[in-house]
Amino acid sequence: MSHTLRWGILGTSFISGVMAEAIQLDGSSELYAIAGRSPEPRQAMAKQYGIPVQHDDYQALIDDPQVDIVYIALPNHVHHDYVVKAAQAGKAILCEKSLSVDMPKTELALAAVEQHQVFFAEGLMYLNHPLIATLCELVNSGEIGTLRAISAQYTAAISQFVNPGSKGALFNLGCYPASLVHLLLQQSGNLSDYQLQATGRRGADGNICDSAATIQFANGITAQLHTAEDYGLHASFSVLGDKGSIELLNNPWLPSKENRLRVRHYEQPAREICVDAEGDGFLYQVRAILAALRAGNKQLARPAAGWEDSRQIMQLLSDWHSAAELAG
Repeated sequence: MSHTLRWGILGTSFISGVMAEAIQLDGSSELYAIAGRSPEPRQAMAKQYGIPVQHDDYQALIDDPQVDIVYIALPNHVHHDYVVKAAQAGKAILCEKSLSVDMPKTELALAAVEQHQVFFAEGLMYLNHPLIATLCELVNSGEIGTLRAISAQYTAAISQFVNPGSKGALFNLGCYPASLVHLLLQQSGNLSDYQLQATGRRGADGNICDSAATIQFANGITAQLHTAEDYGLHASFSVLGDKGSIELLNNPWLPSKENRLRVRHYEQPAREICVDAEGDGFLYQVRAILAALRAGNKQLARPAAGWEDSRQIMQLLSDWHSAAELAG
């Protein structure tokens, strides 16, 4: 693709604005169109970000021949439908996380992507940030020895904003710790064979709003995950090896320009590593997608999530969700 790439945004939610800002900050592509069924938020977003074309129908944006990349910022439970439609139209696709809310819908979406051979990325934006590349380098270098255990937690007070059809905290927030655990486990051995136990508490909409999971992988690594969407913002992530540990001192799922990790060899003083960056995960996600498209690639490379990575992350989330529902 040699011309200036043009984005079309499906939906007028908060996250649509965040992505619009990242696209503008990068400055090497064009915010071309936005689609929303309600005129007021659509018009307000178009005015705020200088988006020249508006559609009141999602399919109209997908079919617009001037749109190169469709960004799907709709509720989780309809993601698969618009991935399929955009793939059929031959568009490059960025779909907000989580890719879906179950495995049948996930398989439908990815089958369409593969059939039509379009670019596809799931919006796990933080995976594109230098902080995550640094974490992977430290773990893979043997800095803390053989990986033994991972602990990940992400909570945020978002329950009043989410669509009930999106199935609750695991698919709204739990996808972040689950995807980072998946990344490190993928690089440390077999993650297809595991045993999972979970707790579950249901919120006012009947969905799981709070859940903790313990996962024992076949290679001996244990992961403990927790997420909740009806109380305050908190994020933590730590990795333990047989020689030492790594702790992320900032929110790993909202990395910014200044980020810190604490590395400690057991029985020795800890040291901090600063990871400076030019912006947040959304900026780096935009850059990674545009670079991939210009190179003719159909997916992102690790540590970002490719097609099969998204499938495996969704399987982990689905297993966690099933266990939490049984417990709740």
